[in-house]
Amino acid sequence: MRLLKLWKVGCSLALLAAQAASAATLPDSVPERMVLIGYPVPLSGASSAIGQMLVQSAEIAIDDLNAQHMQLNGERLQFKLLIEDDRSDPRTGVLVAQYLVQSAVVGVIGHWNSGVGIAASRIYNAAGVVQIAASTSAHAYTQQGFTTAYRVVPQDDQNATATADYVVRQMKAKRIAVIDDQTPFGAGYARQFMTQINALKGNIVDQFSVSSSTSDFNAVLRVIAQDHPDAVFFGGLDTQGGQLARELRRFGIQAPLIGAGGTVGSQFLQIAGSAGEGTVALAPGRPSYQGQAWLHFQHAYQQRLNAPMHISAPFAYDAVALLAAAIRKANSLDRQAIAASMRQIRHNGITGKISFDANGNLANPVFTIFVVKNQQWQPLKTISGNN
Repeated sequence: MRLLKLWKVGCSLALLAAQAASAATLPDSVPERMVLIGYPVPLSGASSAIGQMLVQSAEIAIDDLNAQHMQLNGERLQFKLLIEDDRSDPRTGVLVAQYLVQSAVVGVIGHWNSGVGIAASRIYNAAGVVQIAASTSAHAYTQQGFTTAYRVVPQDDQNATATADYVVRQMKAKRIAVIDDQTPFGAGYARQFMTQINALKGNIVDQFSVSSSTSDFNAVLRVIAQDHPDAVFFGGLDTQGGQLARELRRFGIQAPLIGAGGTVGSQFLQIAGSAGEGTVALAPGRPSYQGQAWLHFQHAYQQRLNAPMHISAPFAYDAVALLAAAIRKANSLDRQAIAASMRQIRHNGITGKISFDANGNLANPVFTIFVVKNQQWQPLKTISGNN
């Protein structure tokens, strides 16, 4: 590796390379210890492409860690991901969580879906296993009183409030239709979005819930078309959001689609096509990052995937790096010791400074509002959640 700021905050790539080269000269007699990090992601179904991308992003962090030859109690630590397919299904996620706990992982990165992450979090908490979410954003995830649940992305109450503020104050929308996908993520996001819309004196003209697996919006859109909204909000993920964008135009509804946090990415653009033009959505983090550590990750990502970077990729990398930082701080591979060290973590990640509040949420979340122009996501505004 040439980065991962575990030795010294602000190290240059050249210094890290020198450290790795020095570590490589350690005697072969230094014993190695395998350290398993669980990574449950959807590797089948509609979100499989995102799952594969997350795995590749986390593998870059693993490679960087192993290149440092980190040692603990005279042993050289060899990190490895234990990857499992949770199928974006809560029941499968619970089974996967049980398997990971039994497999002696020191911590878990995941899950992709909030509903799966919340269900599995109970298993990890009971076993004292730290769970660092790189995409689970639903409010309920960190409201369970678990000392093992953390996330490196903003939570949805903040996201939805910022989205509603933009829709009313910047877009000047007054009549808003709301659709959610009935999941903890989508329904929770929509609920907070409507709360803020009402606080700003906006008018919710329609509210509907649909199955997260449906592509049939006919009944819903017949009603919405008659009510002539200024904007249509969808609490759900990118695949279904892209389908909804196409259906809106088929029904002659010209109001812009407002997406939740799971909308921004190439999947939505591919499915929505030209119907996605004008779609507005919020995503975690900044529109771009800086520094040598970021450039290293960006280069490694392009070498592995040769594709545009997904908005969640750097968070997957930071989650792995954060777990390693907690191990270093605890000076132990004991699960309880790692969990205890997480509350005191102050980590400089490629997405920015990472620390947590009492519930395991980011202490200073940042997110960006995007709009689709010429079938590309373009940033409009970056917001701090504590502003």
